[in-house]
Amino acid sequence: MSRQLFGTDGIRGVAGEPPMDARTAHALGYALGTWAQEVHPEDIPAGMAEVVIGMDTRESGPWLAEQVAGGLARAGVKARFAGIITTPGVAYLTRTGPFLAGVMISASHNPYEDNGLKAISHSGYKLPDQVELHIESLMMEWLASGQAAEAQTLQVDASLDNLYTDYLASTVTGHFPMKIVVDCANGAATEVAPRLFKRLGAQVDWIGHQPNGRNINLDCGSLHLDSLRKRVLETHAELGIAFDGDADRALFVSGAGKIVDGDAVLFLTGVSLKQAGELTGDVVVATVMSNLGLEKALGAYGIEMLRTPVGDKYVLEEMLKRGAAIGGEQSGHVIFLKQATTGDGLLTALRVLEIIQKSGKTLDALIEEIKTFPQKLVNVRVKTKRPLSDLSSVQAEIQAAEKAFAGSGRVLVRFSGTEPLARVMIEAKTNEEVDEWTGRIANAIRQELGAAG
Repeated sequence: MSRQLFGTDGIRGVAGEPPMDARTAHALGYALGTWAQEVHPEDIPAGMAEVVIGMDTRESGPWLAEQVAGGLARAGVKARFAGIITTPGVAYLTRTGPFLAGVMISASHNPYEDNGLKAISHSGYKLPDQVELHIESLMMEWLASGQAAEAQTLQVDASLDNLYTDYLASTVTGHFPMKIVVDCANGAATEVAPRLFKRLGAQVDWIGHQPNGRNINLDCGSLHLDSLRKRVLETHAELGIAFDGDADRALFVSGAGKIVDGDAVLFLTGVSLKQAGELTGDVVVATVMSNLGLEKALGAYGIEMLRTPVGDKYVLEEMLKRGAAIGGEQSGHVIFLKQATTGDGLLTALRVLEIIQKSGKTLDALIEEIKTFPQKLVNVRVKTKRPLSDLSSVQAEIQAAEKAFAGSGRVLVRFSGTEPLARVMIEAKTNEEVDEWTGRIANAIRQELGAAG
């Protein structure tokens, strides 16, 4: 049975329209509360079952939170409201507090019109597929009942305010009197980041820190680095940090204006952990999209890089399987398993600042060792999809490319899961090689499958 509501990262859609309407949010609260009490009955004192709710800065967040709370109340569960907080902040509160589960209301890097409902288990991890299926069945059952969705008024629980900030600050020692620029994406980081960086003694120039409900991710944050880069260069800051809407990822700009992505962060932090004797198994987990330059740079330090399909879910699964200390994606979604159960942009920022301070080097100097290979991604719109293994001319071009690269290049060809597209990604030593082989493989795909209009 396939999931109808849950996608790869919770339920997501346009706020006010199914499946991101009042009734669906209410149904999630009811189903989550029901399930949580089914699996944790011995943990619940009479009348004390609680679920924590947090949200980013979208204008739809408050009414969605009140509908989730109304559904929880229907199931006999109390909601405690953390207000504006990051996704990893909700995960932290859920796993360390007296909560059966947590709900984060956010559509991450999407525009303000969208929103999402992410359910988190008491362990702090996202719910497994089979649990999401069970919760969906409970949701569908309630939705079919025709009952009214009654919201429950929420007040921010002030006792939750600084717990996550305190935890983040406890993961580092000393102060960071650095001149930095921080872009909060007009999102969830606007509440937590100022409290954190003030405690750490950083001299911060803030941008993207005035949310109005509709400007989250709007020309700011980790998807739009131009403003951050410009400010870093204008102010001669040591570096810039950009979060996304729910601050589960972070990207950086060096003092010289270079973009420092998740691959570079995995290199810096992986090597740092290795030198400290804390890199379990000498392994770093990345995805198939991570640059070959990262693999070679880590290899020079005796660190193996494992690749997974794209998605933090797959990265985390491999990390748990191998007991890896660190893993992540180019997007800046990096998981430090010793300190967190999900990617955490603020925690990532602290790790990078700590490395800079301890090394006495600039970020530019630290990333010199990772040489990024030219990379190109071409999307080929096709009339039909057939197994790539059945496409003889495509396979011949792939094999020819791999032979020509002789270990100094990489070929990745796959179909999109949601669109009629074949994706061709090539990495090689030169842009000329990248252009040649993306063109040859894309043309072979068009000939085999036909180009869609």
